Amino acid sequence: MNVISVIVGSTREGRFSEFPAHWIKNHLEQRLDLKVQLLDLRDFAMPLFDSAMLPGIPGRPPYENEAVRRWTASIGASDAFIVATPEYNFGPPAVLKNAIDWVYPEWQRKPVGFVSWGSQGGSRAVQQLRETAVELHMAPIRNAVHLPVTAIYAHFQGKTDDIQEILHASDAQANTMIDDLLWWSNALKAARTGGA
Repeated sequence: MNVISVIVGSTREGRFSEFPAHWIKNHLEQRLDLKVQLLDLRDFAMPLFDSAMLPGIPGRPPYENEAVRRWTASIGASDAFIVATPEYNFGPPAVLKNAIDWVYPEWQRKPVGFVSWGSQGGSRAVQQLRETAVELHMAPIRNAVHLPVTAIYAHFQGKTDDIQEILHASDAQANTMIDDLLWWSNALKAARTGGA
């Protein structure tokens, strides 16, 4: 059974992230033979990356920080990821990039998809994250979900029904991305475990 983790890429107070993260998680839960989990960065209070040893060094000793150990274990136990991320100033949030940088071999040879929002639907943050994913030996999925900026405006105005309508309008995009993610997840898991 594949383990798919939805990563909530913002920890900001009053964040919009709750809506798209739970929406895409619900889509995943409609699929058979998946274990779906939410990895909320609020639950992993990691320091700014300060390790004397780089995460990719062979024989890396266990991290001393408990939150980093839990985060690394959660990534290692996952077969694929969907990152729900806002765009901050043309890129992803610093807290998300920091969380990514704490891990290295646990990311490798696993697919990742994206749900984003912000200026230009968050596409510039996703583009940077795709490049980071390639450096981590991941397989970024071509199809993504880029939510229109009207979703954020609705959030700030407290219009929950409008947010749900906007998300519902992206259901087809979500299913296309998930189809691709699961294909890659199955193929890469078989390769990682010697089945291909």
